[in-house]
Amino acid sequence: MEKKLGLSALTALVLSSMLGAGVFSLPQNMAAVASPSALLIGWGITGVGILLLAFAMLLLTRIRPDLDGGIFTYAREGFGELVGFCSAWGYWLCAVIANVSYLVIVFSALSFFTDTPELRLFGDGNTWQSIVGSSVLLWFVHFLVLRGVQTAASINLVATLAKLVPLGLFVVLAFIAFRLDVFSMDFSGVALGVPVWEQVKNTMLITLWVFIGVEGAVVVSARARNKQDVGRATLLAVLAALTVYLLVTLLSLGVVARPELAEMRNPSMAGLMVKMMGSWGEVVIAAGLIVSVCGAYLSWTIMAAEVPFLAATHKAFPRLFARQNKNSAPSASLWLTNISVQVCLVLIWLTGSDYNTLLTIASEMILVPYFLVGAYLLKIATRPMHTVVGMGACIYGLWLLYASGPMHLLLSVVLYAPGLLVFIYARRTHQLQHALKRREMVLIGMLLVAALPATWMLMG
Repeated sequence: MEKKLGLSALTALVLSSMLGAGVFSLPQNMAAVASPSALLIGWGITGVGILLLAFAMLLLTRIRPDLDGGIFTYAREGFGELVGFCSAWGYWLCAVIANVSYLVIVFSALSFFTDTPELRLFGDGNTWQSIVGSSVLLWFVHFLVLRGVQTAASINLVATLAKLVPLGLFVVLAFIAFRLDVFSMDFSGVALGVPVWEQVKNTMLITLWVFIGVEGAVVVSARARNKQDVGRATLLAVLAALTVYLLVTLLSLGVVARPELAEMRNPSMAGLMVKMMGSWGEVVIAAGLIVSVCGAYLSWTIMAAEVPFLAATHKAFPRLFARQNKNSAPSASLWLTNISVQVCLVLIWLTGSDYNTLLTIASEMILVPYFLVGAYLLKIATRPMHTVVGMGACIYGLWLLYASGPMHLLLSVVLYAPGLLVFIYARRTHQLQHALKRREMVLIGMLLVAALPATWMLMG
């Protein structure tokens, strides 16, 4: 019998998927584009927006506890078969590409301990040694998840607690080293030569990505011991992550002046730790980064494998992917996900290419399901509070799409178009006889038409 996930395991899953590599570079990333005053406004907007999104998910788990397929089923239930499929397909692709980036980052961080000017062993995570190491880690985690999602989630809980140790140590030392005169120096960022509101918009492009993973508990809600815990876990993890991000960015600006912090090499937290505790600081942060990314990778593997499985059980993905093994792990879906990750790793090694554009486009694909969460709550709202939260989550979702750039949204069509073949094949495997609605046929036509200029732009 399958063991279910409790509140602590669900909270750790969400927190771990959000706290990946980004937090270790956050001080420099923020200092490069914004002054302390812009940071306070930016985090205020992000905090309100992300809490509205988390609260929308909490309300939906209460209003529709029967929808245990997470954000995919909200999109399908509210806006039809095709939109539901696109939500699942986009989310899954984003998770696959995110997992590739985590594996590359792990071995890039390991090069801190192994590489010298004479020996380039792991390099930037794209040498053949890195690809071999990444493949070993990939299949180790694969067989771990095959032993059951509960087993993997328990290990993830330990990894989450372990990653909070270096982050906690950093916050304590930064609090001791904090100087108000350093923090308030050029408080509104005159030296940046950019208006405060422009600085705020620039912070949004960074705060945008550090909360991706907020939907973790909702994605695995079918495996929750208590459906009420899904919303609670989401809210608790968001509050914890927001607290960590606020403390890390604001305290850093009181340790080192903004212009100096903006010039630091990433992960900038390592440079700050060296200033506060000597050369060992770099080792602490490098080790913390590796543990953190491994934990995030485990979380995202669980979430990535869950999506095709759930979509197949709801007849949106081919029937094959609804299979589970004797441990109730989504085995066929997990094989699909990790073979896709392995192919991407080999392509990175063969081409030596920079796949950051692909990562940005795939990340954009996750923002559409976020918007649809708020839109679905707005559609089924029965109380004024539901309407207010749904409206707020919708506005925040639209703001994210605008801040990340409409151009990337257009380019994401290149990744949606192949999914249409999977969608049509899935309907055949489930022997669905009913015809698609006219609006869905129009949407398919629009995606195919948009794919042509989008492909040309991407090649350019």
